[in-house]
Amino acid sequence: MNDRDDLATRAKEEFSAMAKQGMAHPSTKPVLTGAAIGAVAGAVLPVVSIPLGIVAGAGFMFWKRISR
Repeated sequence: MNDRDDLATRAKEEFSAMAKQGMAHPSTKPVLTGAAIGAVAGAVLPVVSIPLGIVAGAGFMFWKRISR
């Protein structure tokens, strides 16, 4: 359970820092890149919509950044 709390704490801190620093934060650009890739996947794949692709791509990159 401690590991899950730690991940949630890191996610909260990372998201807060990204919101405060904007594009200056080192995680912002990779997360936006993931969102763009997800949007393209959503446009190309018939099963996935563009908004779902954006959320999935950004979420995956955000998770990669905080799970280290």
